[in-house]
Amino acid sequence: MVDLRRVKCDPDYWYPVAWSHELRKGKTIATRFAGQPIALVRPQEGTVFALEDRCAHRQVPLSKGRVEGEAVQCCYHGWAYGRSGRCIDVPYLGKGKLPNGVRTYPCREVEGLIFIFPGDPAKAETTPFPQLGSVADPAYKTRRFGEHVNCHYSFMHENLMDMNHQFMHSKQMGKMKPRYLGGADEPRMVEARYSFARVGGKQPWGEALIFGERRDASAKFAHRDVMTIRTVYPYQTLHIRTGDEPPVMDLWIVYVPQDAEHLTCRVFGLLSIRRPKLKGALELAWPLLVGFTNRIFAEDREIVELEQKAWRELGGDRNQEVFPVINALRDLLRRSGIQPETQAQDAEALTEPDRAQAAE
Repeated sequence: MVDLRRVKCDPDYWYPVAWSHELRKGKTIATRFAGQPIALVRPQEGTVFALEDRCAHRQVPLSKGRVEGEAVQCCYHGWAYGRSGRCIDVPYLGKGKLPNGVRTYPCREVEGLIFIFPGDPAKAETTPFPQLGSVADPAYKTRRFGEHVNCHYSFMHENLMDMNHQFMHSKQMGKMKPRYLGGADEPRMVEARYSFARVGGKQPWGEALIFGERRDASAKFAHRDVMTIRTVYPYQTLHIRTGDEPPVMDLWIVYVPQDAEHLTCRVFGLLSIRRPKLKGALELAWPLLVGFTNRIFAEDREIVELEQKAWRELGGDRNQEVFPVINALRDLLRRSGIQPETQAQDAEALTEPDRAQAAE
């Protein structure tokens, strides 16, 4: 069986590569997708666009250049590129002698995130854009968060899907006993549903903020809420619901590969909390919630990086997984990604840089 940690993300999806606040007007920044250097450009007027972060002349980063009008000028010799990727000006050449340009990426800016389509650009318009949870709903307050994590993206999917690892978070959350309620296994989706009972320790304030009330370890609160986690490739969602009420928490998250081997990733998460009836209460308590979620994420980050370290030291995936839902998830990630043999065939077939698109 193919080692899951060698399976690469399918690039034919929309992936965020930066937060909107990172890119000011009239500026450009450097970002990456799976080893591909990408320059994001925000003109003073108009929408963000994304280019290969290499000038066609001397291959220096365009992200170090200067934005002029609807174009970015390379910092070295002033070659200028528009949003189409075409070279539109070389200061010391006539307009009829302009060279080929650079690759451009389909780009969208939605809800504070800058997305690109790193795969086949012809598929961008027909590929569904992800639904970003409750971020646009004024009934919720959303925390935008993310870190670089030194692990294969599959470790992150497994970590969130498997609530049996709450054992690790007992210092932050008290002792919680999860109950697996079932799920779903479809060609592009795996789902798991859980309820929980507190069997020791006190409810942390951060968790109380999510539910809008303090809850003890009594039977009254045991298994009252249902947590539903889905991987709808390549994205993950998690929401917590009490009965037929709207979710009290709604999370959308994705893990974007950074290096060519997909062994590091950048997390982009949108954590939406439903506002309580008491106006302004969530805003006042928000720092407590941020601190609580930061501590949980730090523990998760440490453990998945230790998993990645073990994979490197052992020379491959030696995991003995016994939980059926995680095995179903691993199968989903394996069949949906780019398998190693396919990667080798593709690399052999590519003999020239893909610059024809920008030159046409």
